[in-house]
Amino acid sequence: MKIVGFEANNKVRLGVVEGDTVIDIQAVDPSIAGDLGDYLRATNGDMTQLKAAVAKASASARIPLAGLKFALPVAKPGKIICLGLNYLDHVKEGPQKDNIPKFQSIFFRMLTSLVPHGTPLMRPVKSIQFDYEGELVVVIGKRAKHLTMENATDCVAGYSVGNEGSIREYQRHTTQWGMGKNFDRTGSVGPWMVTADELPKGGKGLKIETRLNGKSMQSSNTDLFMFPVAESLVYLTEGITLEPGDILFTGTPSGVGHARKPEPVWMKAGDTIEVEVEKVGVLKNGIEDEK
Repeated sequence: MKIVGFEANNKVRLGVVEGDTVIDIQAVDPSIAGDLGDYLRATNGDMTQLKAAVAKASASARIPLAGLKFALPVAKPGKIICLGLNYLDHVKEGPQKDNIPKFQSIFFRMLTSLVPHGTPLMRPVKSIQFDYEGELVVVIGKRAKHLTMENATDCVAGYSVGNEGSIREYQRHTTQWGMGKNFDRTGSVGPWMVTADELPKGGKGLKIETRLNGKSMQSSNTDLFMFPVAESLVYLTEGITLEPGDILFTGTPSGVGHARKPEPVWMKAGDTIEVEVEKVGVLKNGIEDEK
């Protein structure tokens, strides 16, 4: 299933995409939560109720996909966890090129830094160094702690697409990346979540591409993760309990703007940035300047 969050009548609602229509789940069964995170928390990742609603949806519960006002796939994630330096070619194009990581680089984002598909990203007043980072995003469906390589991906509800937009100048003020990764409206997730049963286990073997104004800037494959999804989930749950509705950005490949030659490329007002992950979808956002 493609599960989408959308806005209608000033409320976030849950939908399932079928062709060029969206089944409005609340129109079928008002008892189902309008946010995917809330649904996953209520069911511990069990999709039975959602599938039943889809099966009995009438024509009146279907709305056009065209013109949909997208919300974040998970409107209220409990945790937004990010992996840095997860592609070797990206490590080698940056300031850590002589320090290949032995362990996952973990940091966190705030909800205020993220917008959904179709909503403009915002280049801040304080810096022009607004960079793109196309990523696969993992959505957690079940509570998990002390996972093993054998059961790690059992907790995954599905996958989405992310743009982990970064303000490089502020990212490099200190060795901690939090400031540069959390400017308001600098990242995005969407357009929906594809359930794990429709994709390779652990999101393996998926092509990922980032396009700026239609030009390919990043092109890679999730097979090139230094720390694959299962391994990262095992590492995280050694210390952190993952809960339904948590999301995980899995890192970006080479080709980011700060490393472009002969000079860096930064996103600016009027640009369009797209991130495509094979079998998941295309996440598209315009860019505007902070007022």
